[in-house]
Amino acid sequence: MDSIEKQTKLDERYLRMARIWAENSYCKRRQVGALVVKNKMIISDGYNGTPTGFENICEDENNVSKPYVLHAEANAITKLARSNNNSDGATIYITASPCIECAKLIIQAGIKRVVYGEKYRLTDGIDLLERAGIEVVYLGND
Repeated sequence: MDSIEKQTKLDERYLRMARIWAENSYCKRRQVGALVVKNKMIISDGYNGTPTGFENICEDENNVSKPYVLHAEANAITKLARSNNNSDGATIYITASPCIECAKLIIQAGIKRVVYGEKYRLTDGIDLLERAGIEVVYLGND
């Protein structure tokens, strides 16, 4: 097996793990998970949900996401700020493509690769990552 095949296998496994991690989300509309990996070690994780100490209800009575719900990527990246790790040169695995706000965080965090599993109707996040020279890998089913 060559190095490209090995990397693809690793990417698929970490993305599967991110999908399992998404199951921790209390959000009903969509559960998203993210893992930050550096040197083959998971250094952070996140899923979409409300900030620490808030009720675990993501949607209002009209099934609209509350404005203070954090995305999985934002949770994973901000969790790094409270650890001794840093994301310079890391890969982030996300079950869904990042929005533009999360793309900005990914760029500023020094993450160099983004692997995601579902396309979102808006592509501005992916477009921004590519413009920043970040390697973007889509491992979806289509």
